[in-house]
Amino acid sequence: MKPLSTSEARETFANVVNLVAFGKCRQVVHRHGKNLVAIIPVEDLEKLELYEDLIDVEAAKKELKNVKRGTKKWMDLKRELGL
Repeated sequence: MKPLSTSEARETFANVVNLVAFGKCRQVVHRHGKNLVAIIPVEDLEKLELYEDLIDVEAAKKELKNVKRGTKKWMDLKRELGL
């Protein structure tokens, strides 16, 4: 679908929603030639959120490995600090 201006989207909002929801297409809305938002089917949103969750899990796993490498036993740390 070609991008819609904000005024076009406002005038045809119900049709845009129906096309996106039932036609499984995506609609970009722009103002003064600059893309502002995209209206997407909820299934696409769910996929994006799942992908973001997977990225977060991978980042957390990586950080856990870094933490495990850099940890010290409490008694060793106290001894190093002279406590």
